[in-house]
Amino acid sequence: MRNRKYYRLADYLLIAMTAALSIAVKTAVNPLAQLLTSPLFIPGGVAAGGFYMMFIVLPPAITGKRGAALLTALVQAVLVVILGAPGSHGAASLLTYTLPGLAAEAVWLLSGARAGGSICCFIAGVCANMAGSYAVNLLLFRLPLIPLLLSLSVAALSGGLGGWAACVLARRIRRLGIWRGETK
Repeated sequence: MRNRKYYRLADYLLIAMTAALSIAVKTAVNPLAQLLTSPLFIPGGVAAGGFYMMFIVLPPAITGKRGAALLTALVQAVLVVILGAPGSHGAASLLTYTLPGLAAEAVWLLSGARAGGSICCFIAGVCANMAGSYAVNLLLFRLPLIPLLLSLSVAALSGGLGGWAACVLARRIRRLGIWRGETK
């Protein structure tokens, strides 16, 4: 039986690795997303957000522990601010990167479901990407209503797909025996 109450060192390492990997993936994916979405007046981060939200949903989907999405988002925010990585909005990054983690945690808290379920992972990805996209819009872009609604729709779709991909990946990792959540 998995001990879901306490974090182990392996849990913290998983959170740190997925946060760092998400920043690396963002550097590679963001230019392509901007190229594809700029003719539609949609910020590139909205479409590519599904990739980033996958990394926020993945640690709780693997470990089944509450708070893992928020911790991952906090580590991402700190890394972006310290490293000045692409997508950094200065100190505002602390807010724009943390809100998606809070949104994902709210989904699991309000649903009462465990973090590894496919529907909850999908909805957590949707809420996380929409929260991040809306926060960036409020702080930086200030899009008019119609482009904002289009952006949030794209954010919902890509975030949901990222959450679903995290669920599938977490199940495969557990099935292969790569991650053992039990304490011995």
